[in-house]
Amino acid sequence: MASKLTFNFPLRCLYWCPRCCRNSARPAPNASKPRPFSTANSVQAIAAPAIDFSSTDNIPPPNIKNARVVPASPSYFSGRPDFTDNLLSLQTLLRKYQTLPTVAPGQAPRIAWRTVSQYRLLVGEPVRASKYHQVIEILKRLNQIHPAVMPPDLHKAMQIYKRDINPYAVVRRPATIDTDGRACGIGKRKSSSAKVYLVQGQGEVLINGKSVNEVFGRIHDRESALWPLKATNRVDKYNVWALVSGGGTTGQAEALTLGTAKALMVHEPDLKPALRRAGCVTRDPRRVERKKPGKLKARKMPAWVKR
Repeated sequence: MASKLTFNFPLRCLYWCPRCCRNSARPAPNASKPRPFSTANSVQAIAAPAIDFSSTDNIPPPNIKNARVVPASPSYFSGRPDFTDNLLSLQTLLRKYQTLPTVAPGQAPRIAWRTVSQYRLLVGEPVRASKYHQVIEILKRLNQIHPAVMPPDLHKAMQIYKRDINPYAVVRRPATIDTDGRACGIGKRKSSSAKVYLVQGQGEVLINGKSVNEVFGRIHDRESALWPLKATNRVDKYNVWALVSGGGTTGQAEALTLGTAKALMVHEPDLKPALRRAGCVTRDPRRVERKKPGKLKARKMPAWVKR
């Protein structure tokens, strides 16, 4: 049988209570915590004497070993410091002059801004197109400020973003009728070009000194060459004398279409809406796509053979 062990020592509480600790005093709060450091009885610290900046003799020499060059731009250590500086400067100008009077968007002067590739060459940084779009949007807003109140510093800041040559400032020289009553029009299509002289007459046509039937064997090409005159019922009112070069018969015929339409608009400018509806005014930019290496033509791939 297991023996029963008895203990005669009293059991005490783990914390102070009135029943177990009758003869002992209650411990003071925070008795076990260390006392805070007090400087009431310590020696007061003495500050260094002030430096007199009125004379340069009292200023200590700089420590060249520990000195470092401080960059002028706060964005020097970023990935695109020049672009960031340009963007911040434009945003500052926009906040400064956003209350100036503006003009309607359609009445603002047309300016050709630099493309993203041109801007990359200017700053020498790989700027994303989406980031450069933010710059263009700010420039468009600044360009809407009325020219009469445009500040000089704003005009100077916008100059670096403009192209060297503004295509919108180029004014086309108006075509006129010469002393012989001829109007000249130049048309192009693919690699063909045509120079057309139009004069009032009975409907005679000479192309490189030959008739239309001798130059163009297809009926469709003959119709295309004189389509501006047929669309406006002016076939028997004008004589056509043209010089064509380059390309094939289709390209030459459609080049004649554009050249004849331009010459006809010199004689009768009111025919422009009718010629535009007939499709004779717009230059067709389509060309034959070049052949690529590894392909039979521009996009045709060779037949796939499994073995």
